[in-house]
Amino acid sequence: MSSIVPTFDELLGTAAHSAVHLEMRDAYGVNSEAADFARWRATGERDTDPDSAYWRPWAELVRRTVARGVVVRRARIVSEPVSDYIRYEYAGTVVNLGAGEQVRWLPRRQASDIPLPGNDFWLVDSAVVRWNHFAGDGVSGGGEMSTDPTVAKLCADAFELVWSRAVPHDQYTIR
Repeated sequence: MSSIVPTFDELLGTAAHSAVHLEMRDAYGVNSEAADFARWRATGERDTDPDSAYWRPWAELVRRTVARGVVVRRARIVSEPVSDYIRYEYAGTVVNLGAGEQVRWLPRRQASDIPLPGNDFWLVDSAVVRWNHFAGDGVSGGGEMSTDPTVAKLCADAFELVWSRAVPHDQYTIR
């Protein structure tokens, strides 16, 4: 494990063929999205403008990454009925898709027999793992890196099993 954690620009900038992200929490408390989440909860309106200050950095990064031929996939394991936060994420996924990500959803009850790592992660080129640590209230606890082949295989195998069972975004209905 490494305490030197690259930015997402740096991490995805190293990707040659794939970048996959597995999300397994029902709520996150990331400071950068607090205002947008509060607005959505109050009004039901979600910022889905890929050129907004909120989305632009991510949308541009994904577009650049995909333009190099890298496949970017995101899978979300969710409890049903889903939390307000997952409804909020679902409402914004149109931006992820528009930037070039592929996104799928897996109801948690369908993941019971999948050996899963203990934390959300990004896996780049099936070799580099960036763990995303979170506190109990969903606040980011920072990242951690691993290039251990056994860890990378665990993440790759888990992601591919989740992906094979998950429902593409345009076919998933929020429950």
